[in-house]
Amino acid sequence: MTRWIEPVTLSGTHVTLEPLDPAHAADLAEASRDGELWKLWYTSIPDPATVADYIDQALDLRERCGAMPFAVRDNRDGNVVGSTRYLNVDEVHHRLEIGNTWYAQRVQRTALNTECKLLLLRHAFETLGAIAVEFRTHWHNHASRTAIARLGAKQDGLLRQHQRTADGSYRDTVVFSIIDSEWPTVRTSLTHRLSAPR
Repeated sequence: MTRWIEPVTLSGTHVTLEPLDPAHAADLAEASRDGELWKLWYTSIPDPATVADYIDQALDLRERCGAMPFAVRDNRDGNVVGSTRYLNVDEVHHRLEIGNTWYAQRVQRTALNTECKLLLLRHAFETLGAIAVEFRTHWHNHASRTAIARLGAKQDGLLRQHQRTADGSYRDTVVFSIIDSEWPTVRTSLTHRLSAPR
């Protein structure tokens, strides 16, 4: 039976998103080392030693729940510099979330992230026919909240004590979304940002 979301490669000028695979483990471990991202207490980024398990868990979610994890490849040098995915996939109502996104520190806040979101949103709305795309982040991850709002997503609300984190504390989750009627404006904004001189 065909699923709503199938593995696909999404290519742009700055970035290529390719289906996550165990062969990406070494590159993702190196990306995680750049900035020691796993030490950020409000995120769930794998440390270099657990990247293989991280990939296995992501692929298990793909098989069981229809999630679609990607490796993020920087087109400038061909290196894999992070990961992102479609998750919380609702095939009945054609809704999904873009999340579990992380990048090596050296490519954060660059055109790579903007184009990554443009590719994922374009595929979700224009190919999959999604009616809404969600983004979720930790209340204390202010950089992520700002970045999501800059995409054009609107804040839907706050899920208090939504999840227990690895250290046993509770996470308050901020939920944002873009709906299909907003997509044309969001697409124009992201395309303009990518074409602006840097």
